[in-house]
Amino acid sequence: MSETIFEKKLTESVPFPMCVVDQKGKIVGFNSRISDVFIYDEITGSDFFALTGIRIDDLMTAAETDVYRTIERNGKKFRLFSSLNGTAPPSNMLVYFYDITRYESLKETYEEERTCVCIIRIDNYDELIASTLPDMRMQISTQVDKTIRKWASDIRASIINNKSDEYVMYFQHSYLKGMVDSRFAILDEIRQIETEADFPMSLSIGVGNGGETILETEEAASAALDLALGRGGDQAVVKRYNQIDYYGGKLQTVEKTNKGKSRVIAHILRQMIEDAGRIMIMGHTNPDMDCFGAALGMARVCKMQGKEAHIVLDEVNDSLRVIYKQAKESSKYSFISGERAQELAEDDTLLIIVDTHRPGYLTCRPLIDKVGKIAIIDHHRRAADAIRDADLSYIESYASSASELVSEILQYSGRKRALSKLEAEALLGGITIDTNRFAVKTGVRTFEAAAWLRRSGADTTEVKRFFQTDMDAFRVRARSIAAAQLHDNGIATSVCEGYNRDAQIINSQVADELLNIKGVRASFVASRNDAGKTVVSARSLGALNVQVIMEKLGGGGHLTTAGAQVEESPEEVLELIKHIISEEKE
Repeated sequence: MSETIFEKKLTESVPFPMCVVDQKGKIVGFNSRISDVFIYDEITGSDFFALTGIRIDDLMTAAETDVYRTIERNGKKFRLFSSLNGTAPPSNMLVYFYDITRYESLKETYEEERTCVCIIRIDNYDELIASTLPDMRMQISTQVDKTIRKWASDIRASIINNKSDEYVMYFQHSYLKGMVDSRFAILDEIRQIETEADFPMSLSIGVGNGGETILETEEAASAALDLALGRGGDQAVVKRYNQIDYYGGKLQTVEKTNKGKSRVIAHILRQMIEDAGRIMIMGHTNPDMDCFGAALGMARVCKMQGKEAHIVLDEVNDSLRVIYKQAKESSKYSFISGERAQELAEDDTLLIIVDTHRPGYLTCRPLIDKVGKIAIIDHHRRAADAIRDADLSYIESYASSASELVSEILQYSGRKRALSKLEAEALLGGITIDTNRFAVKTGVRTFEAAAWLRRSGADTTEVKRFFQTDMDAFRVRARSIAAAQLHDNGIATSVCEGYNRDAQIINSQVADELLNIKGVRASFVASRNDAGKTVVSARSLGALNVQVIMEKLGGGGHLTTAGAQVEESPEEVLELIKHIISEEKE
């Protein structure tokens, strides 16, 4: 349909660029100001989509819903408004181009000048001070202070040293992109500082961005710092609106030599147990030996205070069948389902969560909303979706396992050698499985906990029997190891065949074995479980942070041990992992 006389008069009277588009998306008329948008001399008959990248259907929708589209042409930005001309179809569409270049420039300037808050914490400061001589201590402090202040000067930031181990910086948002592009290079600079301690210097950095007020931005920075510290330090976390990004995290978490916190946690737990009307202990879905051992250990803590605890458990995989049968037949423990736990939960119920701190991983997610108090004991690096408002949160990423943390709590919870033989073996089994038989993430406190459990009656031969697998699982594992692919960058990948009920356990065993191959620095094993989901186990010798990779798949874990569950096929997931690793290298 051609341009009407009314439309022709209208186009010339409008004080900004305008054109008329027919039902086929062809331009049938325009005013003289259209040259501000398009550099072409004649656009009559031209396709509107070809010129703007916007389809006629989108313009129709915009006209009906007041949803505006924006284009950038001729060095300017225009917002498109549209309206239909005529009462009876078919009718032409009037499209107006409103110049918003100055508005967008002002908006961009406003965003670039917004204040970001950065909180910097020196990791393991107390251990560092205790491990160095006074002269060296002063030299290290001076060098760290100089490096941080130079970084602040480079981004024209205001900096305050409000504690001996903490700095607060205020800077413009325009500098944040450079910090992100360099992946917070200051982390590497600080790591190069020589110390007399047996661990390197490192920082934890929390950056807040996008708050409506300075207070909101400071709160975001504080939350980001808590995440960085909870994930083991030596990293930067940027929190902007609802988005959280992680950078760094190349070092193993430094073990704390002082056990004072364990003593304090044990005291607080005793008080919470005494005040509770009912106590429940819950771990993650498809529990492993560490989760089960920690649960039995906490049940013993409750018994020391004269209270019985219910262990919430919906299913038991093959790896736990032997020890679960012994625990069940002893009649010393109360195992209940998640459904039954919800029925029993009351306002005075205490829920002790072990070996996880993420709501989506719990055996019974609704239970946390029905109890009065929550205590968390976990060793995984803190995730962004951690359970909020817990009354006690003991999340220590330096620890090898939840069983190690519970073993230390037990030592400060009452009578010595109060553990039963089964409980001691369950806890030792938990430590053994999470450290890959004391080969990874094992510190002095790990061996001290294992020694205490051995003195409490744990039989190492019996513990080994807990890890025996049947012949079918052994064959699946052997085929997966034989079929593994080795890549040039030191990455080994493999797919376990079929649908395995204990896919998570078999995958982790295969991933551990692949690390024994020369030249392999990280391994990724994927397979389908009996529910049809793809389970991924990731292992590393420390050069590659597998936790960061698994977090991009919705999972988590530690620098050297991590996992995830996804919907894609095992082959697709492994290809995605290789792509993520190549991006990380860039």
